[in-house]
Amino acid sequence: MKKSLLAALLTIGVYLPSQAQNPIIKDVFTADPAPLVYRDTLFLYTSHDTASVQETNYKMPDWRIYSTTDMVHWKDYGKRLSPRTFAWATGDAYAAQCVYHNGKFYWFVSTFHKKDDNSQGGAAIGVAVSDRPTGPFKDAIGKALIVNEMTKDKPHAWDDIDPTVFVDDDKQVYMYWGNLSCRWVKLKDNMTELAGPINVITPKNYIEGPWVYKRKKLYYLVYASAGTKPEMIEYCTAPSATGPWTYRGIIQENVPNSFTTHPGIIDYKGKSYFLYHNGSLPTGGSYRRSICVDELHYNKDGSIQKIVQTTAGVASVK
Repeated sequence: MKKSLLAALLTIGVYLPSQAQNPIIKDVFTADPAPLVYRDTLFLYTSHDTASVQETNYKMPDWRIYSTTDMVHWKDYGKRLSPRTFAWATGDAYAAQCVYHNGKFYWFVSTFHKKDDNSQGGAAIGVAVSDRPTGPFKDAIGKALIVNEMTKDKPHAWDDIDPTVFVDDDKQVYMYWGNLSCRWVKLKDNMTELAGPINVITPKNYIEGPWVYKRKKLYYLVYASAGTKPEMIEYCTAPSATGPWTYRGIIQENVPNSFTTHPGIIDYKGKSYFLYHNGSLPTGGSYRRSICVDELHYNKDGSIQKIVQTTAGVASVK
């Protein structure tokens, strides 16, 4: 009976998937997705989890790059950047985002600063630059862009993490980041200097992992929330990149087998996509995470519909 049913499905053109697409990368553990569309290609910049099954903390030695032109088949460029690229850095390679501006690619990364004349240590944000989306990348300024001493509203040493960078229609560049509070600052056009003071905002339930973008006339601030543990994804909207931000609700519930999640949102070939991570691979978990992708849909008023997490993932696009 099962064989005859399968034959009938194939006859009428219904093909059963050979395997689930999500997670989209299965040979290594990846986290903190940061998508970038350049020309006809979607590039994906990721963190890299290497902690053992027994370990109970992060081990993240480098950042990786992947690309796709159909949302199903992914090209692996391997390890393309690490904290060792920055002479001032030490420790792990936390969430990062690469953006294209003025003919160059700027990879904003979060890691930790060595104790020296410029810093007493703690989380810091650096900038790497390249002429190509896949590198090679080098330290753009030879020092950290943000150090722990520049942000005093929170006492813990890991508050300066998870940068997201947004270039507005008028070419003004903004950076948002932070753990337990969300900071933002204007950047100069060279992408490597601050163009104003650091500001602090307090979105409802905010914890970390901001992602900022604009759709039509609405600005979106999407982030991992601390309303519950494990994390969820919530968001705010505003009429400008500087606010005022209005809370809009939860768009992604807890993910399987990981107490963290991290948003990356992009439009590509006529569809909107939501990238995130979970711990669903065999031997995966909160310190061995994997990136997934599902479609994102908007209501007529611009609000975001709840994300439906799937193992099937998304369909191929031409």
